[in-house]
Amino acid sequence: MGKAEDDYRAAARLARGSEPFHDQVCFHCQQSAEKYLKALLEELAIDVEKTHELKRLLTPLLPHHPTLRLLRRGLNFLTNFAVNPRYPGKNTTKRQAASALRWGGRVRDACRTLLGMRPPRRNKS
Repeated sequence: MGKAEDDYRAAARLARGSEPFHDQVCFHCQQSAEKYLKALLEELAIDVEKTHELKRLLTPLLPHHPTLRLLRRGLNFLTNFAVNPRYPGKNTTKRQAASALRWGGRVRDACRTLLGMRPPRRNKS
């Protein structure tokens, strides 16, 4: 959970900065979502697959947490940023970074709620 939260907070800080670190914002949002989903799997004692495809992590969670189905579109979107932004010629836009941060926040909030954790303080993210 700590690593998931660190990734989200890093993305939020980079997004607020004066320099355009769109690739890094998108990458950290994907990583945060991946780690939060894996935390849910661990909590349910479900084997955690070594994958960056968020849809594959979501599928075994749905019988236990059907409300996560609402995140499917965002998880598919975030999966695009697991690898591509780390390589030349695969740049992301400011708009993609803003969307990634929104979806990352939704995944974060949903997973924290399902894990019985207090919502994070917004002024510290």
